[in-house]
Amino acid sequence: MSRAAGCQGGGGGGDDDRGPRWRRPWKLLALGLLSASSVLAAAPGAGAMSKEEKRQLGNQVLEMFDHAYSNYMEHAYPADELMPLTCRGRVRGQEPSRGDVDDALGKFSLTLIDTLDTLVVLNKTKEFEEAVKKVIKDVNLDNDIVVSVFETNIRVLGGLLGGHSVAIMLKEKGEYMQWYNGELLHMAKELGYKLLPAFNTTSGLPYPRVNLKFGVRHPEARTGTETDTCTACAGTLILEFAALSRFTGTSIFEEYARKALDFIWEKRQRSSNLVGVTINIHTGDWVRKDSGVGAGIDSYYEYLLKAYVLLGDDSFLERFNTHYNAIMRYISQPPLLLDVHIHKPMLNARTWMDSLLAFFPGLQVLKGDIRPAIETHEMLYQVIKKHNFLPEAFTTDFRVHWAQHPLRPEFAESTYFLYKATGDPYYLEVGKTLIENLNKYARVPCGFAAMKDVRTGSHEDRMDSFFLAEMFKYLYLLFADKEDMIFDIEDYIFTTEAHLLPLWLSTTNQTVAKKNTTTEYTELDDSNFDWTCPNTQILFPNDPMFAQSIREPLKNVVDKSCPRGISRAEESLGSGPKPPLRARDFMASNPEHLEILKKMGVSLIHLKDGRVQLVQHAVQAASSLDAEDGLRFMQEMIELSSQQQKEQQLPPRAVQIVSHPFFGRVVLTAGPAQFGMDLSKHKAGTRGFVATIKPYNGCSEITNPEAVKEKIALMQRGQCMFAEKARNIQKAGAIGGIVIDDNEGSSSDTAPLFQMAGDGKNTDDITIPMLFLFNKEGNIILDAIREYEAVEVLLSDKAKDRDLEMENMDQKLSENDSHKQNSEEATSAFQDVGEVSEEPEEEESSDVTDPDSLSPANADSDSVSISNQDSYVPGTDEASAPEPACTQGDNQPQEQKTETESNSKVNWDNKVQPMESILADWNEDIEAFEMMEKDEL
Repeated sequence: MSRAAGCQGGGGGGDDDRGPRWRRPWKLLALGLLSASSVLAAAPGAGAMSKEEKRQLGNQVLEMFDHAYSNYMEHAYPADELMPLTCRGRVRGQEPSRGDVDDALGKFSLTLIDTLDTLVVLNKTKEFEEAVKKVIKDVNLDNDIVVSVFETNIRVLGGLLGGHSVAIMLKEKGEYMQWYNGELLHMAKELGYKLLPAFNTTSGLPYPRVNLKFGVRHPEARTGTETDTCTACAGTLILEFAALSRFTGTSIFEEYARKALDFIWEKRQRSSNLVGVTINIHTGDWVRKDSGVGAGIDSYYEYLLKAYVLLGDDSFLERFNTHYNAIMRYISQPPLLLDVHIHKPMLNARTWMDSLLAFFPGLQVLKGDIRPAIETHEMLYQVIKKHNFLPEAFTTDFRVHWAQHPLRPEFAESTYFLYKATGDPYYLEVGKTLIENLNKYARVPCGFAAMKDVRTGSHEDRMDSFFLAEMFKYLYLLFADKEDMIFDIEDYIFTTEAHLLPLWLSTTNQTVAKKNTTTEYTELDDSNFDWTCPNTQILFPNDPMFAQSIREPLKNVVDKSCPRGISRAEESLGSGPKPPLRARDFMASNPEHLEILKKMGVSLIHLKDGRVQLVQHAVQAASSLDAEDGLRFMQEMIELSSQQQKEQQLPPRAVQIVSHPFFGRVVLTAGPAQFGMDLSKHKAGTRGFVATIKPYNGCSEITNPEAVKEKIALMQRGQCMFAEKARNIQKAGAIGGIVIDDNEGSSSDTAPLFQMAGDGKNTDDITIPMLFLFNKEGNIILDAIREYEAVEVLLSDKAKDRDLEMENMDQKLSENDSHKQNSEEATSAFQDVGEVSEEPEEEESSDVTDPDSLSPANADSDSVSISNQDSYVPGTDEASAPEPACTQGDNQPQEQKTETESNSKVNWDNKVQPMESILADWNEDIEAFEMMEKDEL
């Protein structure tokens, strides 16, 4: 059977006379999905959502988008991104460095470009026309700035091409964009040429960064010294670069992207058909040899399948199916997707998953493999229901590994595709949950703020451009009917940033000769084309409850079970040789385990305190394979040891501003104290108005006890021990304390979380809660005090629901013109507070002599270096092996990748807008929010 015939038979349709051959795979897939929708929509007891409720949810998405977009345009544009907590734009170089995250910023109004085609999808054509004019008029692409090739490609180049695609579509319809003459495409071509110098390598793999003005090799480029790049970074170019070539007729862009893909394919691990996370751009050697479907690899697989759909080149489909078979054989352990070693794919490389893999169920839908897509999606949804959002990383027993959530859209993307594939109203309810959680936990007056810690509900001052580019697009499409759209979405394919590229590009300007290089490396048969064009009988075997039957066993997988499936090694070996010893199973008192350690070159040393120390000498291993097993064992043991040590430390806490006009919407990440009230055992937390103490450092008897009594005291770090400050304010009658860092510009965004240590004495006499805020977060409270005389906060282990009753009451008071009176009182209070904060203080002490003892809440207690010669693991308890617990709680602290600039001094007060101007439009927002909730009720 020819592949074309197989595709035609599988999809249940023939050639489309209205379009060329390129339309067939995508259109047939769409037909299959529509048929599936009709099957499950009529399922008995499915609880279908009414059309009216879908319409209301769609309108709610539009209101949320307007809230985010209008605040970006008002408070941030032309900056790249909005900082929603401080209501200002993020300009690179004017904020503390966040490391690689900032490589997406190029001073080219990133969020506006990334949002262009979203405006058209949401039927905001007038706003789109205005936005395009702003981009053409204001955006400069010739900046002396080093940017990520990957991020600039998917966000900026993709955004310009997506904007051009919908602009010419609107112009053709005859109502809008009649003046448009390809200006966005000209900008895209200019940017494409600026990215090309990154490809000046012998392998064809691009450098990870490029200077927009000077390229890579120029003396002033400040880049070009890198040797490694991630697989996704080099393999996620073909859609945008090929589209640019097809739109312009300039073939060089597609040629360069194809060469990079060809090189990665050639360097795959031949026995497993997997690729690693990081590759050397000059030699092609794998630097990180672990393989998964999450961060570092994800969109490489996505672009292989979508390149076939867009360009019609069979070699991309062959490669994708080869990789996909390897993924399902080694990485997929339903419902989990766990990284493995590319050379030993039966062995898991780590015990946690990252949130970026949430895109994979959506890709499986496009592939036509629905069952595992449903399973993995349901597992992810259970994690979301437990934590409100998907943590950046979580363990195999579903505890938080990295607690951040930067409002990523991948789960919403998969939800959209699963709904289109199944028609199951369950996925509409999933989308409704996402909307509710965003409004309840992430919405702030100036937009939507990323979650600093999903466990506490604290916020981070960032709203990435992909939130507008992808999240609202997928959520709106989830609830939109065909008549709600002004164009046919099925005529386009989504890039990894959800930008729209028209499918007719397949037959336009085919300047690159197709060459099937796949068969040079692997034998292929018809199985490589299975599931290409699914139909309802394959997806849903005559069972309208198919999707529900797959989900049902996973309903309680997070809360009530600790899944630990049979390892691939055990499954494949059966009664054969035993799999290598895993660190989680090791028992120091087991003679058989000790013999295995000896074979792997690992020595066991008994310490005087009863612990044991492990040291590996690779040269003493029985074989090179045993040495590799020993290295893996040591890596696992180090990870488990580090995890146990972290779990003994306190997690972050939350400071939530609950008074007017915040009502709990602003949540600040706070460091805990090793003394005083344990907020995790007092779920109600401590609530009270704040007061600044005199002296501000709190190192002597408080001179204004009448102002502090029954309030939460604010004080500055420095001059004495934390415990001494606590005792002084407790003696003055305070019910809690907040210590604000004296290092100007410090922020939880860029510095690791700290917990305040005691003074080496018994601290049982301290009974009030104490929390630590970095300078930026502390200034948010101080700014509120300057504007309002009474600021009330809640100190707790995690954020509580906002106070709707007080919010409604405040709305009524505003109608009686009391807001004006409060503003006058706040102005009066400003002078008093200002005198306190300006009181002369003693000279700042250096970090070395500062008696405030800060212990990192998430730092590893030991730094362990592993090499092929020797490896060392900190001492472990000899009586039992370290094994991760399967518990309901999440006591694992947040891990962060941060880059601090200790010498940068940022004057945050000058950058933060006056609170009064920020609050000017809040009443309108609050009223809209309340109306939205009434509609839900």
